[in-house]
Amino acid sequence: MPTILVTNDDGIFSEGIKLLAKELSSLGRVVVVAPDREQSASGHSLTLHRPLRMRKIEDDWYTVDGTPTDCVSLAVMALLKDDPPDLIVSGINFGLNLGDDVTYSGTVSAAFEGSLLGIPSVAFSQEIGEHFSFARGADFARRLATTLLAASLPAGLLLNVNFPCEEFTGVEWTRLGHRRYVQSVVEKTDPRGRKYFWIAGTPEWEDEAGTDHAALSQRKVTLTPLHLDLTDYDVLEGCCDVRRQIEEAALTWVE
Repeated sequence: MPTILVTNDDGIFSEGIKLLAKELSSLGRVVVVAPDREQSASGHSLTLHRPLRMRKIEDDWYTVDGTPTDCVSLAVMALLKDDPPDLIVSGINFGLNLGDDVTYSGTVSAAFEGSLLGIPSVAFSQEIGEHFSFARGADFARRLATTLLAASLPAGLLLNVNFPCEEFTGVEWTRLGHRRYVQSVVEKTDPRGRKYFWIAGTPEWEDEAGTDHAALSQRKVTLTPLHLDLTDYDVLEGCCDVRRQIEEAALTWVE
């Protein structure tokens, strides 16, 4: 019987994780280890400056006073060290994680951590709108997990899955899109006269075929394979003028 680790960044009591765990329970043992509060946009952060506490709230359900990455690390290397999970799933997130935003996402970062630990991992996120349904996404997640568990998976497999808020019109493999932010910092003053700041931004998507954003705009479920190799191979392999310029300048740096 497979073991499936479930986590998220919306917290242990979110509707998305409850429905996801319920659907996956028909496939094997489901162990939920999730933050005790919302950790949205926490990125791939580990807690190193203080001890972490894990609390059992019922059989195979645990909260951690840390980040989604902390949850995966504790689950794999402590709680389940003698019976590591066969699959890690993160979500279902309240809101999309498309394009460049995956670098901020606690949901996707939990799956990143699973991949780093050599366990196939999937992040699920749900578009929010008038007709959105976590139930549709959870049903799709169960079907996808069934297929993954029956397949011969590479250890580092990492999939980012996004659900449109309305009825699905299809499923598409995609690449990450690119979103530009018109960034601003709003400065205000609290009742005691102290300054505080809000980071704000208006998103503008680049309209490119084959991206997750383009497919989702057609109400398709997007499947985007990711990896953590951030190397820019164009620069590394000399396909960019900046490499030549640095090499020429560097000749004088080591004289």
